[in-house]
Amino acid sequence: MTIAPEAPDRRRHISVPTPQVPRQRRSPEEIAAESTFEGERRMLLAAPRGYCAGVDRAVVAVEKALEQHGAPVYVRKEIVHNRHVVDTLTEKGVIFVEEADEVPAGELLVFSAHGVSPAVKQMASDRGLETIDATCPLVTKVHREAVRFTTKDDFHILLIGHDGHEEVEGTFGHAPERTTIVNGPEEVDQIEVPDPDKLIWLSQTTLSVDEAMETVNRLRERFPNLQDPPSDDICYATSNRQAAIKKVAPESDLVIVVGSANSSNSVRLKEVALEYGAERAERVDFANQIDESWFADAQTVGVTSGASVPEVLVQEVTQLLAEYGYGEPEEVVTAEEDIVFSLPKEIRKALADAGHDDVGRGGRKRTACSD
Repeated sequence: MTIAPEAPDRRRHISVPTPQVPRQRRSPEEIAAESTFEGERRMLLAAPRGYCAGVDRAVVAVEKALEQHGAPVYVRKEIVHNRHVVDTLTEKGVIFVEEADEVPAGELLVFSAHGVSPAVKQMASDRGLETIDATCPLVTKVHREAVRFTTKDDFHILLIGHDGHEEVEGTFGHAPERTTIVNGPEEVDQIEVPDPDKLIWLSQTTLSVDEAMETVNRLRERFPNLQDPPSDDICYATSNRQAAIKKVAPESDLVIVVGSANSSNSVRLKEVALEYGAERAERVDFANQIDESWFADAQTVGVTSGASVPEVLVQEVTQLLAEYGYGEPEEVVTAEEDIVFSLPKEIRKALADAGHDDVGRGGRKRTACSD
């Protein structure tokens, strides 16, 4: 990567932030007067929540690329599925594009945490782009499995995931002729495979654990010789956040999931909350999207956030809840996380060339379960 702290010849990127529509909130006193319960209001805070190591690595990679390369830095798709993160990086000079052919020749392009197919990398190479691969290492693991099982072991892959999601597209692209996407258990009966005795399943890393296993069980009923991957594809962070909300949900009249609509793991958290006993569950990007009338019937509110959500957005939600009489957050801890990934090799090299000593760590240091 070329080190260019100052790049006066580069175009200035001007962006307009997404407007936040103001509205008049009803007062805490009004909501309290409408409450259908007596007693103190409780707030349960799921842990772990928020940023995982792969998301942190990807966001830091883009921030370091801006520092070392100068604006603009291009990113294919959203670096992670979070509106706040994307808007913040856009303000700093990141330009998000759909495909590599939208990037001017010779510019810098970052591949998102969701990963890309070999065809996308080839397109970037053909255009002479500098690239940084910020694919989450756990997604890269699935890519390597796809290549290994189709080229070395001659398997056909049943890829469990949501067709059209960037991660699924990237994994599919590593073995398109030998992969069938399975969106869920309802599709199992329609699947056709070349050899039912040479099958292995892989999965999108951000699925609901329960839904994925339901699909696997249905697949195995139809294809008894279906092979398992050597290790779980659903990432530790997705599993941990779902386990935490499973503990919070049965005690909650309302669960608030902070996360964007295109964040698969955030959407799954809302579904899991409802499946495990929450009377109501709502997903919001920001605290100002919360309807305070939800609180009239909610003595206990659970709060969690998806793996691409910065903690500041959760804090804004807890502050709003405090304004409406909910007590100090009671943290419900089900796991501790201390995983940190190395930054992409292109970033490490650029930092080393610029004289930085500590270039290996891929995220901000934080205490376990406080993310």
